Amino acid sequence: MVLLQPPPVRDTEVFTRLPDRWRRAAARSGWADANRGGQPTDSFLEGPVFDATGNLFVCDIPFGRIFRIDPQGEWALVAEWDGEPNGMKFLDHHELIVADYRNGLMACDVRSGAVRPYLERRNSERFKGVNDLVFDRSGNLYFTDQGQTGLHDPTGRLYRLRPGGQLDLLLSNVPSPNGVALSPDERVLYLAVTRGNQVWRVPLLEDGSVSKVSAFFTSYGPSGPDGLAVDDSGRVIVANPGLGYAWVLNHRAEPDLVLRSCAGPSLTNLAFGGPERKTLYCTESTTGTVLRSTMDRAGLPLHRAKP
Repeated sequence: MVLLQPPPVRDTEVFTRLPDRWRRAAARSGWADANRGGQPTDSFLEGPVFDATGNLFVCDIPFGRIFRIDPQGEWALVAEWDGEPNGMKFLDHHELIVADYRNGLMACDVRSGAVRPYLERRNSERFKGVNDLVFDRSGNLYFTDQGQTGLHDPTGRLYRLRPGGQLDLLLSNVPSPNGVALSPDERVLYLAVTRGNQVWRVPLLEDGSVSKVSAFFTSYGPSGPDGLAVDDSGRVIVANPGLGYAWVLNHRAEPDLVLRSCAGPSLTNLAFGGPERKTLYCTESTTGTVLRSTMDRAGLPLHRAKP
């Protein structure tokens, strides 16, 4: 029997923290009751994504806000609306597509802060609660519809929105679908399954369907995988709130490295940025902190919609 050596563990460092002037008075809310066990919260950061000039954008779910953070770590409010924004990716150079739990997919102009509907419903039916998203190089948008699903109700969904507007339902049996990321060749989609405490491997077939979906990685603890990223060698980086870890997994799903939060335990999502995209930035949601760690490989470039 071959015994695996434990992976090296490295602490992250603090890049920046949500300034006190932007923190709301901590109080119970409907969002906190459903997602934080009623614990009062002054913010909950998620959805990190970089623009072409090196600014980092993050959202604050319970208060419906998007912030821009410049390379020096200074914060500015971009938009605020009656929503619950989560994952974000750029549609073009100026607009973000936002997975808004309350409203569906929304588009936010980062210059003006204007927010407009992008895809609110499917065949007149509201989504359960969209969560995260990613574009492929052809302009297909993959996004998760998580809601309050879990092992008690494994009906979370994975969708693909094609550039022409066709919406394909790829999976409808997921116990809490969350983060999504694509392999370098885009033949595999990785799907974080939070309440199942796994990352699923979803082969994308040439005819547009999926088949032989499998459990790629199994974690443990009170809250499973959340945001995902992939580097240019194909390693999958998994944010794991509850443990305060980011797992760096090789092609066999073996951890090459464990990044450990130096702030709170709720490491929710990830984005590569900085010089040559070799710095991994992580949202630590419970403390309103953005963490970072220098990596040995670059993150894959993120694609946008096709014009």
